Amino acid sequence: MEQAELRHWLALSRINIGANKLLAYLEAGHSIDRLFELSEQALQEQGFRAGLAKKLASVTDDIIDQDLEWFDSDHKNLIPITSRDYPALLREIPDPPKLLFVHGDKSLLNRHQIAIVGSRNPTAQGKDNTREFAKILAGAGAVVTSGMALGVDGFAHQAALDVGQPTIAVVGTGLDRVYPARHKEMAVQISEQGALVSEFALGTPVNASNFPVRNRIICGMSLGTLVVEAAIRSGSLITARLAMEQGREVFAIPGSIHNTLARGCHSIIKQGAKLVETGEEIIEELGALAAWQTEHNEQAEAQDLVLEKEYQEVLDYVDDSTTSVDTIIKRSGLEIEVVSHMLLLLELNNYIASVPGGYQRVR
Repeated sequence: MEQAELRHWLALSRINIGANKLLAYLEAGHSIDRLFELSEQALQEQGFRAGLAKKLASVTDDIIDQDLEWFDSDHKNLIPITSRDYPALLREIPDPPKLLFVHGDKSLLNRHQIAIVGSRNPTAQGKDNTREFAKILAGAGAVVTSGMALGVDGFAHQAALDVGQPTIAVVGTGLDRVYPARHKEMAVQISEQGALVSEFALGTPVNASNFPVRNRIICGMSLGTLVVEAAIRSGSLITARLAMEQGREVFAIPGSIHNTLARGCHSIIKQGAKLVETGEEIIEELGALAAWQTEHNEQAEAQDLVLEKEYQEVLDYVDDSTTSVDTIIKRSGLEIEVVSHMLLLLELNNYIASVPGGYQRVR
């Protein structure tokens, strides 16, 4: 990502603006750079809420310069929703994050993931179940994804790390902070062996309201979500409910009717979650979905290498120098909606670049 584009996305990380709204703007043939040049009236004409111009202007160069200091290695990245590195499954949920900060191996975001969530105060049996299921799933090639909270989250991450497998932690703060503090050493290990992920701007402190929000990312990137132990009023059940709403598989481990931490699992089983007793049951259940994800990723890679005829024709209408959208539309004879969509895909695959006044070829 070019420095100017990175600065603009860093500014957007500090502004409450929906990913779907941004995508609609970009698919209309506009650029992120242009967004910061539009007047308040022009922004509202593009469908943005009143006050956006003031918010965009409020993010000063000093703030962005400070954010840029965090990117001190190749393992620290900002991945906007327009990037091919953005997790494909996450893009499909109703309210995807507009961008992700990633510290670690960004390629893991598009690997088969299984979310493991549960109580912050699990029983001894809950701890053992977490470790056993996490090791089996990680050993089968799934990336264990969780929220790095105390309890089940931490045990799931550590179990994957202990068997030499990667794990992804989605956190509710900026990635320049670690919460809870006792997981500082684990966070370092995850960044080296897996990936830390956050949608929150750098410097974002601990805020209770951020954790339920981040849960949609945990299940949104995953093929399925496993609830180990959970009370009736548990954040883990929020994750399970979100997974169900996203059309993903949800699994739960049953327990004693006298165990309050089993009641949440029993509740979601009644709502349609699958009762599981072994990790192998999850692997078998998700086999077809994993195959679909592999095929989807392979198709995306193939699309990047070989352009279909109509895309190649539109590409031919873009000059090495700046070519306006109107010129491309006139040359192609296609409708503006069609051209805008094709230009966006060409830009995402690095065939063209958005520049002031239009587009130009880059290869």
